[in-house]
Amino acid sequence: MTDSFADLPGGPRICYREEGPADGVPLVLIAGLGLDLTSWPRPMIEGFTGRGFRVVTFDNRDAGRSDRIKAPNPGKVRQLLARPLPGAYDLGDMAADTVGLLDHLGIEQAHLVGMSMGGMIAQTVAARNPGRALSLTSIFSTTGHRRVGQPARSTLLRMARRPARTVEESVVGHLAMMGHLGSAKFPLDKDVETAWATGLWERAGGRRARSGIARQIGAIQAGGDRTAELGRVTCPTVVVHGDTDRMVHHSGGRATAKAVKGARYVEIPGMGHHIAPDLVDRLVRLTAELALDPAGESR
Repeated sequence: MTDSFADLPGGPRICYREEGPADGVPLVLIAGLGLDLTSWPRPMIEGFTGRGFRVVTFDNRDAGRSDRIKAPNPGKVRQLLARPLPGAYDLGDMAADTVGLLDHLGIEQAHLVGMSMGGMIAQTVAARNPGRALSLTSIFSTTGHRRVGQPARSTLLRMARRPARTVEESVVGHLAMMGHLGSAKFPLDKDVETAWATGLWERAGGRRARSGIARQIGAIQAGGDRTAELGRVTCPTVVVHGDTDRMVHHSGGRATAKAVKGARYVEIPGMGHHIAPDLVDRLVRLTAELALDPAGESR
């Protein structure tokens, strides 16, 4: 689990890790808003490597140990009104980072798995670079249409609170948010979440991480409605969502599956906006089934 770095031509420096057999079929995990490559549960990564996949995880721009973009931050008013700053980067730029990383690693094609904002990025890669995507797994994500996939008012109020100033505040805030976004049916592991939040604070540079989150929110908003573009996705696709998601309403998942021709939609009762321990095996299985043909051979 060693951090490596890729200096993308004309783009940011991206931090990434590779696990599993070097000759395995590549599978890329794309993290969500404000998250880093360590946000993917270890059992999930091991579930994929155990099936022979070459797993690539990375920090999106403005997250983890990847480059911070030198650009102004959209203020709270702009965020609430969904008015990104002129010239701000968007989901297309973040998708280009993903493709640039694949190029750096010499990977022609890969299975794409993205959660939340990472699902939006994975969708964009598959739509704009159909020859690079072997399959697409979109987890609690949406199309960008304003009438679907919107966060609950209670979630927006929590996101608007004063950002943490210390690692202790960050951990407390993360546990509170996960308690809000998770579910009683699929409980979180408090020890794992505490360790992750502590590590994220250190990898993201502490308080400076907040500015990156603001710019990532701007990228989502600048991406606009991608419904029509999703019609260009040609790879096998599964869309997974929970019916109790307070961050991205499950209408966003349903709209995504409707927009992608032939996509399978899996709605999990009781699942929130969190990959809880009891969900890992099911998510790995859904992706693995998509990535294997009926004879059990990798695509």
